[in-house]
Amino acid sequence: MTSATEPLTVTVVIGSNRHGRFGPVVADWLLEHVERREGLTPEVVDVAALDLPTSFARTAQAAAALADVTPKLARADAFVVLTPEYNHSYPAGLKNLIDWHYEEWRAKPVALVSYGGMAGGLRAAEHLRQVFAELHAVTVRDTVSFHNAGAAFDDSGRLKDPTAPDAAAKTMLDQLEWWGRALREAKERRPYAA
Repeated sequence: MTSATEPLTVTVVIGSNRHGRFGPVVADWLLEHVERREGLTPEVVDVAALDLPTSFARTAQAAAALADVTPKLARADAFVVLTPEYNHSYPAGLKNLIDWHYEEWRAKPVALVSYGGMAGGLRAAEHLRQVFAELHAVTVRDTVSFHNAGAAFDDSGRLKDPTAPDAAAKTMLDQLEWWGRALREAKERRPYAA
């Protein structure tokens, strides 16, 4: 049985694998927030570092590609998924990662951080809510969204005005930690029936 005070393992998923992507800048900012919290231990899954096949056939190649990532997702108590918005939705590489897994997401909370142009990736985040509901995951209500993300950060990757994003991150991580602890404790008392 897990101690109520034991930190939650939070897997941060960097959801873009596009050349020249902005995701690592947002991820570095987010990881600073996660690392500062005593109750959270971060782990990173970067879609760009994966070579998942798209056929969903359980081949030797697929097994090799999943060998590192599946255990990271399985041991997570909670997730933060970072997504850009491509064509009014989230990237194909992120969907591929999600679709290769099922039980790993089940009965765990997911926080969403989006970035993009005028919409700030919010349409991608809303699409992900539907996907994670189907996987029996719980998305936390509050998100962090970066509208015109490239202009919000300076050349060194620091936010020009961190006030609102830092406050939003605190609220989102507070909710994620609450749900993570509540669901972990509930699953210890009674396995989740999907």
